Amino acid sequence: MAIPSFVDRVKLTVQAGNGGHGCASVRREKFKPLGGPDGGNGGRGGSVTFRVDEAVTTLVEYHRQSVRRATNGQPGKGDNQHGANGEDIVLTVPPGTLITDAETGTVLADLTAEGEEFVAAAGGHGGLGNAALASSSRKAPGFALLGEEGEERLLQLELKVVADVGLVGFPSAGKSSLVAAISRARPKIADYPFTTLVPNLGVVVAGDVTYTVADVPGLIEGASMGKGLGFDFLRHIERCQAIVHVIDLGTYEPGRDPVADLEVIEAELAAHGGLEDRVRLVALNKMDLPDAPVLAEMARAELEKHGHRVFEISTKTGEGLNELKFTMAKIVEARRASLPEPVEERPVLRPKAVGRVAKEPEFTIVKKGDGEGGFLWRVRGTKPERWIRQTDFNNPEAVGYLADRLNRLGVENELLRIGARPGDAVAIGGEDAVVFDFAPQVDIGAEILSRRGEDARLEEERPAVTRRRRIDAEYHARKAAEDEE
Repeated sequence: MAIPSFVDRVKLTVQAGNGGHGCASVRREKFKPLGGPDGGNGGRGGSVTFRVDEAVTTLVEYHRQSVRRATNGQPGKGDNQHGANGEDIVLTVPPGTLITDAETGTVLADLTAEGEEFVAAAGGHGGLGNAALASSSRKAPGFALLGEEGEERLLQLELKVVADVGLVGFPSAGKSSLVAAISRARPKIADYPFTTLVPNLGVVVAGDVTYTVADVPGLIEGASMGKGLGFDFLRHIERCQAIVHVIDLGTYEPGRDPVADLEVIEAELAAHGGLEDRVRLVALNKMDLPDAPVLAEMARAELEKHGHRVFEISTKTGEGLNELKFTMAKIVEARRASLPEPVEERPVLRPKAVGRVAKEPEFTIVKKGDGEGGFLWRVRGTKPERWIRQTDFNNPEAVGYLADRLNRLGVENELLRIGARPGDAVAIGGEDAVVFDFAPQVDIGAEILSRRGEDARLEEERPAVTRRRRIDAEYHARKAAEDEE
């Protein structure tokens, strides 16, 4: 099946790049036995950003390729070499694109202005290398932090045409002909219903005022309930500042007359909702037909009772077009003048406060029922959950560093305060939580005599440390024996 050239609604999966892992490395150089750690940091993963481009008019590109991925950050290396950042990808969209979360329906961004941007999926942070983790108490860390995964989202992109005036009416009322007559747009025009299958935009110049007109595909009774094409395209007039009813004076369908057509279209607009405050005009089209002037004269009084100004036009002869064009220009100009002047603000960086500065708890602990070895306690918080993702649980020293961070944050003391017992199962995170058996280093109130990394969970020494201590012991024993001789 052929892909249409105009697409105004698509679902798109965006995947940001993962952060690169940090490197655990020690400097090895002749005559420098204590070279120290020199592992570099991992690179940041690439992000996925949407940007408005007025040259783009459709979302068809994302209909063809519905998954977009940014590249991953590179891992760090020895000799303090940091990994390269992943490459960001920028996806261009037309003005009027509404971005929502396809799973929750939450509106994430409404992009209308040229150059406006929205970061849909942020790249993961790179992990720190052991050079960045060195401190006065941990001079040569034997571990590094892992890079974080990039965000992944399923989005729905919905295009709502940005136009000043929207033309609505029954099929074959002459909406496309009106756009072609008052602008340089050349939409498809034919003598059968539903010729227009996509919205057509035209730029109209009336004196000093320039504005855009959108021709919405024909509406019929029940369009708001999904009949015809109107259900898919009614949203394109939501951003219009004025609505022009284009009414066909040449129809011979039973039950059709100018007043009935207006009432049907108004009922569909009311059912769609959100258009009550728009200025309405009525354009009686095809005045060049023989019986059109008589029909227009009969319908004018009834149409004006609805409070709408009525124009008699002919897109074939040009009758009444200038008056209609300049009236629309006055309405657009008045609506623009009523809007507040855009104030160009200087960019000010205001980082979002977290934790104690924001007067919010940095973590929460709740009791979730029985778990293995006792009650299950669940710890939630931005910091603890990020630290869990950064930890290599195959490295005991990295686990000790995690315990150090959690203790400084106050997690262990809070667990003891609310009644957690040694052996209780403690989960940190949500559905993909990591579960520990609670093994506090000290009781509440006891004096801590050792560094945080030296607890019972790290009693198993690394082979290199054991071998070095054995060699040192043999050396000192040999020296002692030589001194005795």
